[in-house]
Amino acid sequence: MIRISDIIDKITAYNPEADLQLIDRAYIYSAKVHDGQVRLSGEPYLSHPLEVAGILADMRLDEVSVAAGLLHDVVEDTHATEQEIEEMFGPEIRHIVSGVTKLSKLPFSSAQAREAESIRKMILAMADDIRVIMIKLADRLHNMRTLQYHRSGAKRRKIAQETLDIYAPIAARLGIYWIKNELESTSFRYLMPEEYTRIEALVAKDRQERESYIETVKRIIRQKMEENNLQCQVLGRYKNFYSIYQKMVKQNLAFEDVYDIIAFRIILDTIPHCYEALGVVHSLWKPIAKKFKDYIGMPKPNMYQSLHTTVIGPFGERVEIQIRTREMDRVAESGIAAHWSYKEGRTADPKTAATFAWIQQLVENQANFRDPKEFLENVRIDLFPDEVYVFSPKGDIKTLPKGATPVDFAYQIHSEVGNQCVGAKVNGRMVPLKYELQTGEIVEIITQKGHHPSKDWLNFVKTVKARSRIRQWIKIQEKERSHTLGREMCEKAFRKYRLNFNTLAKSEQMEKVAQGFGFKSVDDLIISIGYGKITPLQVVRRIMPKPEDAEQESLLNRLMGRMRKKKTGSGVVVKGVDDILIRFGKCCQPVPGDPIVGYITRGYGVAVHRTNCVNALKMNPERQIEVEWDLDTEEQFPAKIVIRSLDRVGLLADVASIISKHGANILSAKTETQADRTVESRFTLSVNDIDHLNRVLSGLKKVRHVLDVYRIS
Repeated sequence: MIRISDIIDKITAYNPEADLQLIDRAYIYSAKVHDGQVRLSGEPYLSHPLEVAGILADMRLDEVSVAAGLLHDVVEDTHATEQEIEEMFGPEIRHIVSGVTKLSKLPFSSAQAREAESIRKMILAMADDIRVIMIKLADRLHNMRTLQYHRSGAKRRKIAQETLDIYAPIAARLGIYWIKNELESTSFRYLMPEEYTRIEALVAKDRQERESYIETVKRIIRQKMEENNLQCQVLGRYKNFYSIYQKMVKQNLAFEDVYDIIAFRIILDTIPHCYEALGVVHSLWKPIAKKFKDYIGMPKPNMYQSLHTTVIGPFGERVEIQIRTREMDRVAESGIAAHWSYKEGRTADPKTAATFAWIQQLVENQANFRDPKEFLENVRIDLFPDEVYVFSPKGDIKTLPKGATPVDFAYQIHSEVGNQCVGAKVNGRMVPLKYELQTGEIVEIITQKGHHPSKDWLNFVKTVKARSRIRQWIKIQEKERSHTLGREMCEKAFRKYRLNFNTLAKSEQMEKVAQGFGFKSVDDLIISIGYGKITPLQVVRRIMPKPEDAEQESLLNRLMGRMRKKKTGSGVVVKGVDDILIRFGKCCQPVPGDPIVGYITRGYGVAVHRTNCVNALKMNPERQIEVEWDLDTEEQFPAKIVIRSLDRVGLLADVASIISKHGANILSAKTETQADRTVESRFTLSVNDIDHLNRVLSGLKKVRHVLDVYRIS
């Protein structure tokens, strides 16, 4: 366990004038309030805030940050209050601690809502003071280092998934790559232990040979640089396992085909030396076209600067080389921590603040999302941008995610420009609205008054702002249509019982009925009827229950008020009041164990999709309904898989034998032999649940000459 003296030594080394008394006081207070508490590992709880403070000191942060790190969870886990923190340590530390504190003590409708609200609060605090997220990253890093002490495998996977989805991308966007890499690797180990172990074994297999290769390439580079009077440091490093896995999946590569498992870095004194070194490397080895990136001339938004090139190396293999100055290398490791300066408490210098304007955009983009699923999905979109830089006709630079379209650009300018967009010119020529913009292009938007967004735009826009504004427009239109439809349905149903709906709609009785269904107003009730969530007959029964059914109706009403769950016999439980038709999305084919979401459709009951299904994400959130798997079901469900293997006699027989051995049934099969003599086999299997499917996949990976096995939508 790290000691407080170690932390103080680190701070003194990079900031001799630091207020060490503040650190001491924070340590003593944290030790006092955490006294008697232990972690899951059995260590004293104080070990955690000390480790967090140590990580912050490694990032060379100011003493206020380190003190806040020592105190970061006293409000959440002890009797300490925010007021007490402010009285003892001042408003600045209280503000940071408040931003880091999770909302676990507040009541929420679901764990996902709590997670969404906690992340929302963190983002808001991050925009106000970046040190909030630095402490949160240090906190999450130490928690991941000790994740093995959680007894529940499901809990470990949930924490690892959240880390991979939210915290690793934030670290990347802040430019703190050493934290990003460690978070990714640890999460990967818990989420896909078999894949992690496989890649670990493959990397270790020829490690001695690779170490020799690294030394050879480093020696060649150093000799060539010395011949050109360039003093430099040459490093060779392995990519983290998760990066290797991602490349294999995205590009459908076998491990042997991933060329940049090892990357080389040349570190020099000045920027001119970097460009000279690039010329030397290109004269030594042939560069590969379109594999050169100049992040010095055009830095990444997180301040990262470097020259990246890929060349044909000394043994005919591809080699990735990064060239940068020592200062750039420091920034590449520390990110924002290398640039952050404090004036009058906690204000960043204007250059740094402008560079991280994306944080404010993140806050603005999420301000209107209250649905936890949609909020978390949009945060993930915001955190994974592969940027392109385009220009307005006046020369203003706009940063957009890779794959962004003129519609995204239009909404980036202004919501009204986006809503009224009818066409676009790129570099002076007309292009389709779904055209993918490229860095350096000049974009001009053509607008027309009275024009409105199209629902089809949701199929190709990439930015959260564009998607949310389009959905907002559709939501307004759907509400109006559903209100009209709901009113017509009610008028028709009420006439059958000789009731005047228009008169009753204005009565107190109808307001009570709306409240009984959980709506704030009668209009909301009518809209819900138009959507198909409630039938007009249910409203009629509330208005005039039959005398003979009064007792039963009263019970039914109470059950309706609670929105009881009723089993449908389809393997899914729907939150609703009546038996309802269930159909599973053919696009994603969910199986028990997959996170799922339901959407009400007109005339087809509830469509059930996996939560990450592309088609589900495009659907109107207003039609969403809660669904969950019926754990008692004995049904089987279809799942599509792909097997990539080398061609050999008896392969299909072995594959079929493994599938049968694990109790799965083959519904369909298709195989195709590629030009390189590999075989791609596509199967649709009938399985019980996600665990059953994973057991089948694990078994298939062990078949001789099988290169890869994975599930597809």
